[in-house]
Amino acid sequence: MYPQLLAYLLQYIKYQHTIIITLLTVVLGKAVGSVRPDEPVDKPYRKLQIDELPVLEKLEKLSFQDLLDDYFKAHGKSLKPVQRRKNAKSSVPEKLCCPRCSAPSSYLYANNGDKGQFQCKVCGCLFNKQSRYLKEAILKCPHCLKTLEKVKERKDFDVFKCKNNDCSYYQKKLRQMTQAEKKRFKEDPQAFKVRYIYRQFQFDFKPMADASPVQPKVDLSRIYVSSHTLGLILTYHVNYGISARKTAALMRDVHNVHISHQSVLNYMNSVALTVKPFVDNFPYELSDQFCGDETYIRVNGRWHYIFFFFDAAKKVILSYRTSPNRDTFSAIRALDDMFRKMKTIPENLNIVVDGNPIYLLAQQFFAQHDIHFDVTRVIGLTNEDPVSTEYRPLKQIIERLNRTFKGNYRATHGFGSEDGSVSHVTLFVAYFNFLRPHSSLEGRVPVIVPELKEMPHMPARWTKLIELSQQWLTENAS
Repeated sequence: MYPQLLAYLLQYIKYQHTIIITLLTVVLGKAVGSVRPDEPVDKPYRKLQIDELPVLEKLEKLSFQDLLDDYFKAHGKSLKPVQRRKNAKSSVPEKLCCPRCSAPSSYLYANNGDKGQFQCKVCGCLFNKQSRYLKEAILKCPHCLKTLEKVKERKDFDVFKCKNNDCSYYQKKLRQMTQAEKKRFKEDPQAFKVRYIYRQFQFDFKPMADASPVQPKVDLSRIYVSSHTLGLILTYHVNYGISARKTAALMRDVHNVHISHQSVLNYMNSVALTVKPFVDNFPYELSDQFCGDETYIRVNGRWHYIFFFFDAAKKVILSYRTSPNRDTFSAIRALDDMFRKMKTIPENLNIVVDGNPIYLLAQQFFAQHDIHFDVTRVIGLTNEDPVSTEYRPLKQIIERLNRTFKGNYRATHGFGSEDGSVSHVTLFVAYFNFLRPHSSLEGRVPVIVPELKEMPHMPARWTKLIELSQQWLTENAS
């Protein structure tokens, strides 16, 4: 009897606990008692298909003054404004003008009474508030040339769809279905992509635009330590991934240089601002093998992302964009960072990435700006298709880069600010590209700079890299 009573009481206590948590959630407006996972959530990517770009129909804009002059030349008299009845209340607003030729309201008819359709007496244009002439261009399906309809508004883009049932794209998708798929399509049509879809992005972002170099706030020539000591600090903290506190202790115990760990972090931020323009604008000699991926870092206790794009043959990091979100705009910015380091965009440019759909959306965004490239997706951990078999080595190379960065980043235990994370990643990239010997390059650094090669040891190379960066800032200050 007692075991049954205890079991009943335990069930009753669990039921009360569920009610209390639910009520607290309703009152406070957020979940109570949930524990934030220590590891980032790893969910499978949603399937996404990107269609070709739509056909753009440019709309002809006219001048009503020219049309009035042409009418006078053809008829020998001027075109009179619309004569309205004296006692009739006009349904044409005074400030309204024709969207096609800009004729004023005196030349406009209320074509269907007060229902909102108007006609221009000068050019004959029919329009309303949703007039096609109010748009810069009409988006048309490339398969049936029917006008696309906007069906959804997302955070970064609007979704347009072709709803023509006679569209060749739609009919082809239906014919390719099996009997089981057709049966399921009747029950759940949203489970299949059978219509042409186009995404129009809303980013206020111009690809390949020049960026002004950011001047550092701290003058490195006025810090309290010598240039050699600064080179030692950078070597310990960046090259060997030693934390700021241990770096400060190492400088004190081994070199008898008394600095705080905060001074180490301040030096890192100043050096990062100095070398970043040099790293981003260096004239790299690149190959034709490019790959990209994201990895995780902690900033203010939250997971942030680093988008790495990498020249797999030259072993050069081309993009290292940090972002609190793993979204399409972050992928676009990261790809743009890589494109700006290319002298010209290759015609057969191919970029190997994972299954994240944001890269396909980024590809479509750049295609709208006449920047074209292919995206090859290597999905999963096993080679289940010929594409994964062929391009798996490039995916493994970028994964090794992520592991190398994680080994360097692990000692930091995360960052207290976004600026700190950007500084750390910038210094890592500067070290990786210009100072770190690579085994696959027979012990050479990826980017050989003669001035750095002449230096006798690593602290001197860091000092020389800072000097070259300051020289670049001076020459490009305007």
